[in-house]
Amino acid sequence: MHQNRRAVSLSLFSMLAGVGLAPMQALAQAVPAKPRARAVKRYTIEQFMATTSLTGASFSKDEKQILFSSNESGIFNAYTVPVGGGKPRALTASKTDTTYAVGYFYNDDRILFTRDGGGDEQNHLYVRELDGKERDLTPGDKLKASFAGWKPDGSGFYVVTNERDPKFFDLYLYDAATYARTVVYKNDSGMNVSAISRDGNWLAFNKPATTSDSDVYIYNVQAREMKHITPHKEPASHAAADFDPASKRLLFTSNAQGEFARINSYDLASGDVKEVEKADWDLLGTDYSRNGRHRVSLVNRDGSIEVRLYDEAGNPVALPKLPGGEMRQVTFSESGKLMAFYLNGDRSPNNLYVHDFRSGKTSQLTRSLNPEIDPNDLVEAEVVRFKSFDGMVIPSIYYRPKGASPTAKVPAVVLVHGGPGGQTMRGYSARIQYLVNHGYAVLGINNRGSSGYGKTFFRADDRKHGLEPLWDCVEAKTWLASQGYIDPERIGIMGGSYGGYMTLAALAFRPEAFKVGIDIFGVSNWVRTLESIPPYWEAQRKALYDEIGDPVKDKEFLVATSPLFHAHHIRKPLMVIQGANDPRVIKAESDEIVEAVRKNKVEVEYIVFDDEGHGFSKKKNAAAADAKILAFLDKHLKR
Repeated sequence: MHQNRRAVSLSLFSMLAGVGLAPMQALAQAVPAKPRARAVKRYTIEQFMATTSLTGASFSKDEKQILFSSNESGIFNAYTVPVGGGKPRALTASKTDTTYAVGYFYNDDRILFTRDGGGDEQNHLYVRELDGKERDLTPGDKLKASFAGWKPDGSGFYVVTNERDPKFFDLYLYDAATYARTVVYKNDSGMNVSAISRDGNWLAFNKPATTSDSDVYIYNVQAREMKHITPHKEPASHAAADFDPASKRLLFTSNAQGEFARINSYDLASGDVKEVEKADWDLLGTDYSRNGRHRVSLVNRDGSIEVRLYDEAGNPVALPKLPGGEMRQVTFSESGKLMAFYLNGDRSPNNLYVHDFRSGKTSQLTRSLNPEIDPNDLVEAEVVRFKSFDGMVIPSIYYRPKGASPTAKVPAVVLVHGGPGGQTMRGYSARIQYLVNHGYAVLGINNRGSSGYGKTFFRADDRKHGLEPLWDCVEAKTWLASQGYIDPERIGIMGGSYGGYMTLAALAFRPEAFKVGIDIFGVSNWVRTLESIPPYWEAQRKALYDEIGDPVKDKEFLVATSPLFHAHHIRKPLMVIQGANDPRVIKAESDEIVEAVRKNKVEVEYIVFDDEGHGFSKKKNAAAADAKILAFLDKHLKR
């Protein structure tokens, strides 16, 4: 949530979720709709891609600048903007490799940033010196490194890297002046460092057992003792959030007491566990500001994020009144007098704001939406629900194109998120708005197994991939057809990563359901994908095997649910999009399904991006892919 966040554990589901979630995470300020008499203007993909995506925020020591990441140049780089407003200035200038700002140094204007190589996810941590020179702090081949937090006085910072053993991430403390480092924790157990106490004496680890069952451990650095603090009998998920500023308590999330996660605290001295905060939905986590005087919590409320702010006594703090949309990524300056955040909504991407608690003034620092696009030509999403084949209620995010009516029926697309265990949420997506702007209804389905709707719903897809979750997608088509303004004969399905698998599964296992399918970086052969998991996913390997299947023990089941082995059933037109550098769903997954479907003499359009990994890091590639997606849909779904 802010620049000194110490969460360095890998998301259990992000291995196969990235592509499906990314479009929903670039969210933005909502603009109040106005009635319009004129026809909706159609925009090109180039106009949509001229919009800028922004993320992250960090205040400079003098609190006069904010560091953030922007893809204004066509790929993400680090930028800075004055707190008082002005034109952002680029601090890095990579043209090939995604660069994300981590934060300003605490005591000067050096910055930390990460960079990978063409989407290969082998991130290294870099420093930009005061003279502008860049230095790789984690040099070497075939390693992955992440920033893990600052010492409170800024004299050092923590980094995790798997250079010693590709399977596990060790924790190092770097000297902020010399960059000399010492080992803090040598990891041979596969647990993920998630939080570090401010006194440096305690580490918190997350340990997954399955995708719906996990534990938190604490480690006493001085005594070198590890302790399990979340014993439980029934499956439940636990995750460390943050140590309190006094280094006396650990705050962590837990859904052991009900369907949804709440915030609990663990007293490091006594071992007492107390409830700190709860909601009717999942609390995603909580985090203290740098000076410890504020705490921020996030609630996943029915596909939207709700921010809660508290003072050091635990009293709610009023958030600034905003023109619309939702807050994201709240960050405080060292003094606590300034708060940076993003405002987002369905019809415009993230914009960076700063709020001054002294004056009560809130200022907008960026304007991300391409000024050529009138937000009134775009559409607001709505949360809808329908009953699936067995009566289970399926929540979804729906975009209805303007002008759709019983006398002007439109085609539609069922959009499946990544995962397993991802979630389609409200927010700006250039791809979705582009399709809707060109006359397509889009239903972002949260099929059973999606996160955000309780642990029972989340576990409902375990060992059922290609079966019940797929049938939810078919029922989504039925719901769309029932609206009266959608042509039931012109409904397609598309998705990225795990959503790409669901697309292929729909065409192979329910070939009558959809007229067309678009697979983006999707799994076609579960056996191979699970066998080729990157080594740095070792800690999550067992959990993935538990949910999806073991490639040795469950090979027969995985073959039965892998579209590649049933490609002879695919008879509908298919588009496949793949990144050549994808480490999660390797290129062979797409190569072989394309070859197999073409043997059926079925139309297949195959697009490979040589400089991408698991998702799009470059605007030009995203624009090219989306233009081809629309052309493909128009060819088969437009009359």
